[in-house]
Amino acid sequence: MKANSYGWMGGRFVLVPLCIALVAAAWNGYVSLHDGGLVRGVVVGPDGRPVAGATVSMMEKNFTTNSEKGATQTRADGSFEFTDNRSHNIQLRAEQDGLGRSEQVVIRLYFRAQNVTLDAPLVIKPDHRKSG
Repeated sequence: MKANSYGWMGGRFVLVPLCIALVAAAWNGYVSLHDGGLVRGVVVGPDGRPVAGATVSMMEKNFTTNSEKGATQTRADGSFEFTDNRSHNIQLRAEQDGLGRSEQVVIRLYFRAQNVTLDAPLVIKPDHRKSG
């Protein structure tokens, strides 16, 4: 029978834990570089143009309720930013007086305070429930 030619590094009892430790270290490094609590996005109107001065609300979703964690105003280019998110399960909604509101968007993050930039803008649509 031929002996293992890899020596002490050839055993699966060394290589598998070593690979697991490397993956865990890489993940922890990634998390430490991306856990600033930044949530960024853009708000647009029904016509697709940026909406300045809209209010964007951030809610933290718990098991049974949503609690508002903050609100911010959009800039002239429709962009917004929250800098203090500490949750991994949030919801965002935008609204502008006289224009309407967006649907509430659920955002699931991989870890608490993960930095995220929305892939799609929050689209404000006319709120027909207020007409009367």
